[in-house]
Amino acid sequence: MAIKATIYKAQLNLADMDRNVYVDTQITIARHPSESDERMMIRVLALALGWPTDTSEGTIELAKDMWEPDEPALWQKNYSDEILHWVEVGQPDDKRLMKAAGRARKVSLYAFQSSTNVWWNTVANKLTRAQNLTVWQIPSEQSQALAQLAQRGMQLQITVQDGTLWVNDGVKDSVEITPIKLMGPDT
Repeated sequence: MAIKATIYKAQLNLADMDRNVYVDTQITIARHPSESDERMMIRVLALALGWPTDTSEGTIELAKDMWEPDEPALWQKNYSDEILHWVEVGQPDDKRLMKAAGRARKVSLYAFQSSTNVWWNTVANKLTRAQNLTVWQIPSEQSQALAQLAQRGMQLQITVQDGTLWVNDGVKDSVEITPIKLMGPDT
């Protein structure tokens, strides 16, 4: 018998003042049985941070990474099925990231585990050739606080200003998140 996903729905209101991106959209999240609330919410955060400033070539969407090994956590494809943005979450191996860098115009990784520094020290030198890769670390105490906002039906307001995010569900206190760039282009 196949393992079934748990469906979460979120009304996402994004105000990214750093990039002038303002979005109000409904998303459906298929949460794999082995996926934690923390990882799922990092995927939602990555969706907000990766939302394109120009949607004429499509928007970013949740992919099937935990079901399909050849797919990322999220991606943006254009109407010709070319991968514009490949997004990973967690701590994938360097070979997966290099393969993604060869397949997509842009690759982003959001690492959030407390062991990120140890993992990063083992893979950083192997990724220097990937000029289109940006690696972000979400401090684990912030990602754990974000996980506390997870509900089957969510109303999320995400505000981005000066590199800091505030995520509010309208019920609990908002969570402040300041991603740390470990690698990537300056622009």
